[in-house]
Amino acid sequence: MNDSGQEKPNTNPGRQPLLPEQFSYRSLLRNYISLSGLVIVALALANIIVLVLIDLTSSRSSPYIGLLAYMVLPVFLVLGLVLISVGIWRERHRRLTATAGEPMRLHIDLTDPGHQSRLIFFGATVVVFTLLSAFGSYHAYHFTETTSFCGELCHTVMHPESVAHDHSPHARVACVDCHVGAGASWYVKSKLSGARQVVKTILNTYPRPIETPVANLRPASQTCEQCHWPRNFWGAQLKVFNHFAFNEENTPRQVRLLIKTGGGDPKAGLGVAGIHWHMNIANKIEYRSDEKRQDIPWVRMTAPDGTVTEYTTSEATDESTAGLEQRRMDCVDCHNRPTHRYNPPDLSVDQAMAANRISPTLPWAKKVAVEALTADYKSTDEAVASIAQNIQQFYQEKYPKLALSRAGDVQNMVEETKRIFRENIFPEMKVDWRTHPDNVGHHYYKGCFRCHDGEHKSASGKTITKSCTACHTMLSQETGVLPVAVVTAQAIFEHPIDIGELTEVNCADCHTGGVGP
Repeated sequence: MNDSGQEKPNTNPGRQPLLPEQFSYRSLLRNYISLSGLVIVALALANIIVLVLIDLTSSRSSPYIGLLAYMVLPVFLVLGLVLISVGIWRERHRRLTATAGEPMRLHIDLTDPGHQSRLIFFGATVVVFTLLSAFGSYHAYHFTETTSFCGELCHTVMHPESVAHDHSPHARVACVDCHVGAGASWYVKSKLSGARQVVKTILNTYPRPIETPVANLRPASQTCEQCHWPRNFWGAQLKVFNHFAFNEENTPRQVRLLIKTGGGDPKAGLGVAGIHWHMNIANKIEYRSDEKRQDIPWVRMTAPDGTVTEYTTSEATDESTAGLEQRRMDCVDCHNRPTHRYNPPDLSVDQAMAANRISPTLPWAKKVAVEALTADYKSTDEAVASIAQNIQQFYQEKYPKLALSRAGDVQNMVEETKRIFRENIFPEMKVDWRTHPDNVGHHYYKGCFRCHDGEHKSASGKTITKSCTACHTMLSQETGVLPVAVVTAQAIFEHPIDIGELTEVNCADCHTGGVGP
């Protein structure tokens, strides 16, 4: 009823009149759910802004900043927005049902200035949030492709691989360049695999050590050959091996070999020769092996002229080899540890002594260091403490005067031995040089002898050679020289014709590259 006693017309048939504050979104936010969402959004947004600024201005990216800024906090931001929306919806529904007994209906009137302003605000919010989400998603994508994400976030699980990567020739090559291919399919495949690994990490069911993904590695043509040109002819390469004996004098011995690296493409070099004869350019080599590709009972070689020759070991039969994986040989069959290398203690100590990081003049240094490295330890902390104690105790008991007069050299030996352990042996993950064989060469592992063992024969009686000279030429061996010399004798160049007093002129003064002397 109005003041004149007449009944006021009902402008909202079927409903009770609604109060203005029932449509005020500010008032609708006054509920525990929306307020909780506001708090979460404010905290998440503030932290995201701070972390993004730190990430953009920092000289070195941190995996934890990236994880929080682009992956964890955005989840809380979205959760907060959802809580705000749910709270507003519930509060509006409650008010409408309390006054009119009807459920809430969406009503937008574009002629209403209030609706217009709210719609503009909503649209602007969606655009800004979409742009921020795109920015965050872009950085999240690139963050998951970084080496720090792969190697540092899962400390215990991937710690051996991360350490080995950082000290390898490919330290500046990102993990994804070899383990994840370009394109959406490889990305999705890697992330699905990563999701399974995260679950195993949380449940503590991951294997120790982490198995090398031999079967899942991308083809060498898509990885190695993007930087290493397979058609290049390398010729012969000088290789110097320094060894120290397990005696009191640490007797040095140097072996110098000329490695016949050669090449696999007659168009790019001096013909198909040397170790790189195995390349798939001029020859096709296939083999069957166990899952780890360490036992190879069957080999098939297809020559450039189409001639096919099969080689098998005496124990191999058609039945025993039929179920084995058949693979065409490529780079990684020999270079299987190009990045994640775990060097044997014998090799590591030889290298340290040749570089004088462990003094070769300390008696029994080679033997003491290797024994300290090969002892059985349950953890890295235990190993580091035991290595220091054992080395110092040895010299204090066996050579007390030397332990005092050369305390600095003994301490350097301790620190170098601990460094070798930290970079190559990981008790927590049961990783060391024995769990991951390196197939380049044949000194510590089967390597070349997986096929070149003299046991692989063809039906006609032809044998895959085991001759040392097939891959390298021995130049010299020298024992007992300290410091070890790289070259013991130097030949004098003799010109093919007598040039008299012209020996003092530059070669290029006569040799022009065309017809001439």
